[in-house]
Amino acid sequence: MRAVADILADLPPRLSQLARHWQRRTPDALAMIQGDIRWTYAQLGEAMDEAGVLLKELEVRPGDRLMLVGENCLPLVALILAAGEMDAWAAIINARLSEREIDTIRDHCGARRVIYTTDVSAEATLHARQHGAQMRALPRLGSFAVGPLNHECGSEPVEPGNGQVAALIYTSGTTGTPKGVMLTHRNIMFVGAVSGGLRDIGPGDVAYGVLPMSHVFGLASVLVGSLYGGACLHVAPRFAPAQVLADLKAGLTMWNGVPAMFAKFLEHLRLTGAKVEAPCLRFLSAGGSPLDPAIKAETEAVFGRVLNNGYGLTESAPTICQTRLDAPRADCSVGHALPGVEVRIVGPDGKDIPDGQVGELWSRGPGTMKGYYRAPEMTAEVIDAEGWLNTGDFARRDADGALFIVGRAKELIIRSGFNVYPAEVEAVFNAHPLVTHSAVVGRPAADGNEEVVAFVQVAPGTQIDAAQLGEWAASRLAPYKRPGEVVVVGHLPAGATGKILKNRLAEAARNHAYDNL
Repeated sequence: MRAVADILADLPPRLSQLARHWQRRTPDALAMIQGDIRWTYAQLGEAMDEAGVLLKELEVRPGDRLMLVGENCLPLVALILAAGEMDAWAAIINARLSEREIDTIRDHCGARRVIYTTDVSAEATLHARQHGAQMRALPRLGSFAVGPLNHECGSEPVEPGNGQVAALIYTSGTTGTPKGVMLTHRNIMFVGAVSGGLRDIGPGDVAYGVLPMSHVFGLASVLVGSLYGGACLHVAPRFAPAQVLADLKAGLTMWNGVPAMFAKFLEHLRLTGAKVEAPCLRFLSAGGSPLDPAIKAETEAVFGRVLNNGYGLTESAPTICQTRLDAPRADCSVGHALPGVEVRIVGPDGKDIPDGQVGELWSRGPGTMKGYYRAPEMTAEVIDAEGWLNTGDFARRDADGALFIVGRAKELIIRSGFNVYPAEVEAVFNAHPLVTHSAVVGRPAADGNEEVVAFVQVAPGTQIDAAQLGEWAASRLAPYKRPGEVVVVGHLPAGATGKILKNRLAEAARNHAYDNL
């Protein structure tokens, strides 16, 4: 891979110029696949042109926020790129959010227009109807809906170079309050270029675009990484294990997912007896939440390929570190920091601590966000004057520089004066042969202590109860780590990426209310 300084120096001002480069250089090369639709790079360019004309007709101006409510599809790609090309910000929102959440984000970002990808999303169609959007259709973009013009929208200043905000990604984190993360063209292209470069992504690759583009993992690592390398992106609106099998057989070379996706895929194989045919697959990677050793081992056994791992967060666009192709790991380390990214492990006193000890992970690099939109105080809480971002995650670093994520600081459970890291307890449950996935949260106890509560998802039709699972864990965990309650569930509540919604589980645990999970 090229030197980071050279990569940064050569990044164009806008994301769209990555696609334009390949439009000029290899116009007939395949750029996008969705179902039976194929777009070459020339056709992607035509779609971007069509989207740009549409946005001008809709009176979207430089510095405006264009809210895109939908799920992964080719028109969404064209609209994201066209918005950036005209200096508007793309606020990319997953249509599976509730009406209240959509309204809150729309009001917060002050969207000039809202466009809904109705062709691929029943939820987007429902939101469009509720907001009085009008149906439109264009030759390349197909059908979509357009919300009314917001005359009260004020435009933000246009920044020079690639410091302009490209995307506004909303994340609630552990607070439950949506925060708009401002990611610049440079932030996103840096991660796409460097993370993609470490995967050797290039022409001839077919990357799986099943991670939502409303999430920065799907946007930067997958979409922009593919565009930077001149690869083809196979777009999938939603994750469905049976469809994954078909898409793998059709020629996917790369699949980036979250651990919950791989867990559900493995469960599907066990339940159906289906066999995996992946003649072209060369790269598998997980990120977005802790990778469990059992999921890693079973995935690798099924595919005969290493399941790589990585770590990041929305505020870092997202990748901070990832494992390397030339240095496969048997453990669940998230690898080394990306070239160009600095990391620190910080103790309670704010000072760096030695390798091998657990502390808070801080990072600094070209992917670090511009800040939270309309929230400078919140930005100052997580980014210091020297540009260091406090990730809010506990980690340790081995002597060779490899990082291990121990857990989120806000999810840490303190029981009898001891620290309990949920990922460690989850790993024990996930090692059980009848368990698909698990999630562990803390619950305040009457004595000021915290209880450990484990939610365990088992395969359909499985005959195992909470007591048996409790005994399994008790024989493998120190007494202070053992769950005070085990709740067996048919499925764990998850967001659009498949990431487990621990806020909902923690609330259910506090209220002992499990019927609506």
